[in-house]
This record gives sequence, structure tokens and C-alpha cells, in this order.
Amino acid sequence: MQNLELIFKQTNEKIFLPIGSTLLEIYGKFQKYYDSPIVAAKINNTIVELFRPLYKPGEIEFLDINSVDGFRIYQRGLLFLLKISLKKLFPDFTLKVSHSIGKAIFCQLKNKNGKLLLTEHYVEKIKNEMDNLIAQNKQFKKHELLKKEAIELFKKFGYYDKINLLKYRKKKTVKIYQLDDYYDYFYGYMPPNTGILKYYDLKPYSEGFVLILPEFKNKEPILNFKPLPKLNAVFLEYEKWLEIMNIDSVGDLNDIIANGERSVTDLIIMSEALHEKRIAFIAEEIKKRKNIRLILIAGPSSSGKTTFSKRLMVQLRASGLRPITISLDDYFVDREKTPKNEKGEYDFEALEAIDIELFNKHLLDLIEGKEVEIPKFDFTIGKRKPKGTLLKIEKDQPIIIEGIHGLNPKLTELIPDDFKFKIYASALTQINLDDTNRIHTTDTRLLRRIVRDSKFRNHNAYFTLKIWPNVRKGEEKNIFPYQENADIMFNSALVYEIPVLKIFAEQLLITVPDGVPETSEATRLLKILDYFLPITNIEDIPRTSLIREFIGRSVFKY
Repeated sequence: MQNLELIFKQTNEKIFLPIGSTLLEIYGKFQKYYDSPIVAAKINNTIVELFRPLYKPGEIEFLDINSVDGFRIYQRGLLFLLKISLKKLFPDFTLKVSHSIGKAIFCQLKNKNGKLLLTEHYVEKIKNEMDNLIAQNKQFKKHELLKKEAIELFKKFGYYDKINLLKYRKKKTVKIYQLDDYYDYFYGYMPPNTGILKYYDLKPYSEGFVLILPEFKNKEPILNFKPLPKLNAVFLEYEKWLEIMNIDSVGDLNDIIANGERSVTDLIIMSEALHEKRIAFIAEEIKKRKNIRLILIAGPSSSGKTTFSKRLMVQLRASGLRPITISLDDYFVDREKTPKNEKGEYDFEALEAIDIELFNKHLLDLIEGKEVEIPKFDFTIGKRKPKGTLLKIEKDQPIIIEGIHGLNPKLTELIPDDFKFKIYASALTQINLDDTNRIHTTDTRLLRRIVRDSKFRNHNAYFTLKIWPNVRKGEEKNIFPYQENADIMFNSALVYEIPVLKIFAEQLLITVPDGVPETSEATRLLKILDYFLPITNIEDIPRTSLIREFIGRSVFKY
């Protein structure tokens, strides 16, 4: 029998396998190179499951749980086990996978009468069911069915959310996963077996429960759940917004789009009204607190912070205040004083890249009614210009500061907390493909950034995907640890935005070259976009809309 030649990326070791064999027999030999269990592999930068027959040679690397793709695969396997276990214990309830809270996934059990609040006793029963499946070390199976066959199968199980999703899918076939007599559809890949899924926990939380996922350090699993009540509340609020618009999943959204331009326009109007209502509410909260002198806005990349801050300024003016803005960029230290990262490169995102002492002194002086010379930083030479801008403010002029460190207490450590109003803004996507396949909040932000980088920064999708992991590292270090410090959160997600971004993003993503590390991520995003019908009546989107920051033609100047 003819052999395939694979080259292990980390050591250049050659591996020879019979054509049509799988990686199940050999992946254990390479576990020593990874800090957490291997769940899949990449061959020529394309993800392959460990149980998939191989027919082509190439370079191979394995994916463990600590990798982004491996973490998603592990999560997917656990959700399948969770759904099977809940089917056995609560056959009249549907599992609704909602959103992430750190390394945990918030889930709910629902039926037509409402939600089931799980006690510790019931959570323990679910864990016992899952542990039983894990102990049996059963292998997942994958089938490719005609779309018509898949729909008939889902009718049998009562998976009408999946039927609604597949209704608008162009592909004629659907890949289905099986475990025992249970079948389900997932838009990503699966781990090889149930035995690998032993690292997890379940806890009751809020209006549902959390599935806690592992993080490995020094090859040891850590199952750490940090409740984020403010973040969770924003997600639940958005869920209620979707209920107002009669949207439960992408299938419902596609129904509205398929219904014609008038229905889409109504959806856009309603979505924008909910945004405006929230921004107006935040402005009124600031106005109520008569001693607020500093408004701090933080959020991750492509969260729409800039448009949000401009719209908030409009609402504050409508409330009788006269806000001003100060740019943190003008408080950068001179280039040679900028800290460096582990690669020896200047770390402009580090808090120490800002002259904190001068920034706090200027804020205190302004609050006390003194005139201050605000510096002007020259990015060409990496130094401040000799002369800045003179500024003096009145009591009805709150200062708006927008930046990644806005919620870090050290940024404004000399300013009394009573003078500050802290806002966290992010695109906290709540709409799911179906009840068990959620859209990650980072996916919406990444699509926004791909479109914006192409339109306004002359960067192609390949470049944006290449730098995205470093962007995410910066967010994990500088933004997410402080999000619960916010007095209020603003969800910048718009339910209609992915069908709009699809028009721009698809043509950009298909240009990502084959065989590069970013190929699998581009393919994954294209698959997500494939589930959405496009929204083409772009002119109906208000020019004040937050999405205009990314697709263009905003009334605001950036």
C-alpha cells in the first residue's frame, strides 16, 4: 500500500502513513510537545479531525486545547455531551447556548413556559451523565447527508432551529455528528472521542448555568470561573432586545431579510432606536451625577468606541452639558522611554507608554479650574511638540477620555472616584446560528476590523488576520481584566450588521492565500457568513449608525 509523507512542523520529523489512514494511531506520540491534550491537527494549514482519513501529504502541526482552534473544538465536544445529557434528564427542555463569560459558556434550559433554574442537585446529575459518557471513551462519528435528509433527521429530533438555519443554506450537503443514537449539527470540528473531554465543570449561575472550560498552565488544567455580573447582564439585556424584534437565531433574521426591503428597513430602524435609547440613558445617568468631571470609555478593538463616544457627546449636549475630549495619544512618553515587549519591540499599548504623572496632574488642574497646556505628540519623530494647546474648562464640561486603558484604575489614580464615570463598550453579539452554535463576540469585531482596515487603512484581510492574535493578546492583558470596573456597559452590536458586513467581508476573505496559517481562520469566517442572507439596502442605514465607522459614509469624522 502506498504511503503518505507528513512532516511534523515543530521538528521536521517525517511521518509515513498508509493512504486513507487517520491520525488516531499516532497523535499520542507527539503529545510531549504540547502543554494540553491534542484534539485535532492542521495539515498545510487546513484543520483536519484526528478521525478523518488522509489522502494528501503535507506539513502537519497538532492543535491542543490551549490553541484558539483547539479550544473551540474542545468546547464543541463538551456542548455535544451536555446536550445529550440534558436530553436524557430534561426531555421537555431545550438547551440554549448563550455567551461566554471568561473561559466559561453561559447556558439556559428553556421551553414554551419559560426557563428552568437549575439547582446544585440537578447540576450534579447532569455532570454524572456527562462523566458517564466520558468514561466510555466513545468515538465521535461524522456523516455527510443531503440537506433534505438532514432536515428530515432534525424533524425527528425536534431541532426546528437547525431546520430554519439550513433553509437558506446554499450547499446541498450537510455534515452531521453522531454519538450513540444522538445526531447533531455543528458548524466546526469535533475532538476524536469523549474520553478526552474530562476537564470541565458545571455551576448554576444567574438565570441558567455555566459550562467551565479548562486552561492549561505547566501542563496542569485550571478550571477557574470568575463571575462577571455586569457583562452577563448586558448579554441578557440584548437577549430581551432580540425578543422584542422576534429574533431567536440566524434563521429568524434570514426570514426577515427574505421578506423584502421594507422588513429589513424596519429592522434597521428598530435596532438603531434601541442603540439611541441606550446612549440617551447613559447620558442621563451622567447628568444625574452632578459631580462627574471625567468620562472614561474603554473597549476592545473594533468595538465602536469612537462612534459611541461621539454619539454620547451629542446626547450630553442635548442634556445641557458641554463635553470636551482629550486624546491619550498626546500623552505618550518620548519614543526612547517607551517600554518594550518580550520581542524587543516598542509596546505602545503598555500603560507605561503613557506619561501617567503628567496626565493626572493636568486632569486635576483642569477639574480645579486652572488653565493647562495640553501636549501635542509628533508621531513622526516620536516626541512631543514644543508647544501644545491651552485649555480651561467649566463645571458643565466633563472630559471624555477614550482608550484601551480607560478602566484601569492606574490611568487616573489621582482623580477621586466620585468624579469619574466609567463605560465599557464592546460588540457583545447575542444572536446564534441555532440553539447550540453561537457566534463568538470576537468574530463580529474581527469582521468589522477586516472591512475597516480595507476601506480606510489600505490593509488586506490577510494582514488583518495576521495581526489579530497580537491584538487579542493586548486585549486580554489591558482591557478584559478591568471591564467589571465600569459603571455601565454599552453593547455596540447591531442585530443586522453581519448581513451588511457580509457584502464587504466575503470578497476580502476569499483573497487570503491558501496554505498560510491564516487560511483556516479565513475559511471559518466565510462559513459563518455563508449562513446569513445579505442586506443590500445600505442606504437605509443612518449615517450616525455605529456600523458606519466600519463600512463608511458616517457623518462623524474619525
